[in-house]
Amino acid sequence: MAERLPIITGVRLTPILVSDPPLLNLSGVHQPYTPRLIVELDTDGGVPGLGETYGDTVYLERAAELGPELVGRSIGAITEIARIGGGEGRLLDAAPAASGLRGALTTDKVRASVVSAFEVAALDALGRRLGVPVHTLLGGKVRDRVDYCAYLFYKWAEHPGGDGPADDWGAALDPDGVLRLARKFVRHGGFRSFKLKGGVMAPEEEIAAVRALAAEFPGLPLRLDPNGGWSLRTALRVAAELGGIVEYLEDPVATVDGMAQVHRRTGIPLATNMIVTSMDEVLPAFERDAVQIVLSDHHFWGGLLATRDLAAVCRVHGRGLSMHSNTHLGISLAAMTHVAATVPELNSACDTHYPWQAEDVVTERFTFTDGAVTVGDAPGLGVDLDRDAVARLHERWKSLPQWRDRDDVAAMRRADPAYRPPDSSRF
Repeated sequence: MAERLPIITGVRLTPILVSDPPLLNLSGVHQPYTPRLIVELDTDGGVPGLGETYGDTVYLERAAELGPELVGRSIGAITEIARIGGGEGRLLDAAPAASGLRGALTTDKVRASVVSAFEVAALDALGRRLGVPVHTLLGGKVRDRVDYCAYLFYKWAEHPGGDGPADDWGAALDPDGVLRLARKFVRHGGFRSFKLKGGVMAPEEEIAAVRALAAEFPGLPLRLDPNGGWSLRTALRVAAELGGIVEYLEDPVATVDGMAQVHRRTGIPLATNMIVTSMDEVLPAFERDAVQIVLSDHHFWGGLLATRDLAAVCRVHGRGLSMHSNTHLGISLAAMTHVAATVPELNSACDTHYPWQAEDVVTERFTFTDGAVTVGDAPGLGVDLDRDAVARLHERWKSLPQWRDRDDVAAMRRADPAYRPPDSSRF
């Protein structure tokens, strides 16, 4: 008779604040601290499970509501866990820009982001219990290394007013600054592809930065992402300028129709993490040929199995797949690496913010070699919690309530009280 799998006996939720550099984007600038939520599952078998997701108030409140529904379930009941708290979604009042430039925020997407951490934690516990890595539970790895790109940002030297943690990256406000950051990524991680977060400077300046990268690193893949901040006219002009230079443009405009026109009129491949962020958005975008590469993200797609489902849909429709990133720590990077290792069609380097984060909650920090993370074979996610670090970052969360919700617009207004986020009419 098969041995019973452990039952979940408790869910521990620990909100934390992680230091973040003053990285610029379409909406504003990163706050000095970014909220994350650490999830721990307790089981009657003594095996723990770890997960990580967004830590803003709306996610924390939903996690507190849904967490008790896990108690009494088997760590092997992954499908049940992925379905908890389901129901008809609605648009939330929170602005998309304040939650990370990842499309409209709905109750379903908040639920999916919370459930993703629960699912990852259950898979981690299951892998620990069975003595196998999470990638085995997902069907087995097809690669031993997962490639990540160097994620370049325009940035200030310090946070507005000097309020916040210092960093050693320095300012990057022109092509020379972007090149300096890229060289540092190469020195410290051997990265072999580059993505520039655009929508910050005038398009001509961002084109110049991409051209400078192409001259400095000939033959390496390049990407530019203005987060839907350009008009159609500007997007067409940038596509014409950078065709054959960039691997793809990411969300050059903010609508399916605009994306379709850019691709149809220029032929340039387009990727998205804003136009397609849930299954009901897939077919409309594919039918219009508005998207050629979908950027998955197990957080807001609802977990690792949902990411595998998305990969299958993209395969059927002949679309590419890569991976989006937001500010995250080692638990999430481990999960990203495990699921990426199982997707044969993942033919572009994944995004990651991890090199920007000076703090972590795992006992052994990940390293990049030739821009890649080695896929581990230790049981579960292969990471352990640094409880001292979690306690320290949780104390910060308790002592700095003003940073508990990410809001790039509000952070920018600390430097310019009259600041208003731009729309496509700016360019």
